Amino acid sequence: MVFSMLVNLLIIPLYAGYLRMVDAAERGLPARATDIFAPYRQGEAWRLIGYGLAKFGLYLVLVGIVIALTGSGIASWYWQLVTAQAAHQPLPGLPQGFGTAVALLLVLWLFILGFYAISLGQVALRQRSVFGAIGDGMVGALKNLLPLLVFAVGLLLALIVGLIAFALVAFLLALLGGLVGPWLAIVLMIPLDVALILTMFAVMFGTMYHLWRDVCGDDIATGMEPAIAA
Repeated sequence: MVFSMLVNLLIIPLYAGYLRMVDAAERGLPARATDIFAPYRQGEAWRLIGYGLAKFGLYLVLVGIVIALTGSGIASWYWQLVTAQAAHQPLPGLPQGFGTAVALLLVLWLFILGFYAISLGQVALRQRSVFGAIGDGMVGALKNLLPLLVFAVGLLLALIVGLIAFALVAFLLALLGGLVGPWLAIVLMIPLDVALILTMFAVMFGTMYHLWRDVCGDDIATGMEPAIAA
């Protein structure tokens, strides 16, 4: 768990570099794939890692609030579930208040979706301080919960369509491999998997960038006015 958290913290500067690369491409500026490493080269990694620590701390607080609102039974049930799975025992039944917890976690997920996009955009693209970006992300996400809900529904539908298309292509490749040989299916699946991963990253960061730009568009325009006037 500690190793996973450390890796996630070290990756955050790369995420910021990716957002900057997307921003440069949107503005018609030169952009290279190696630009994702720019935060490390420019000495900004520590600030972004600090943002990651603050973000994880906020997530823990928010999850703690959900658990407090739904009672300690949810946390107790979760540990019983983990213990039962590890010991290969029958799983415990759902606790009281489980539906409320799911509803609150759904709202929390929507909030985190907007918060992460806005706060990372602010700290990476607007050079905001860590706590300034955290505050911007919280306010922006709270003000846009309803649009985020609509966006999440659309994203879910697009994900379902994409998974169906991927499954159909994978089935056709497996069928072709069965006719020619299993090695052919494996060879053809590798570029398909790579294409899927690259598409997911492009969609994820593109969505985050445009969400940040839509919410913080006034700030961008304000920041550009002096340059335009000059």
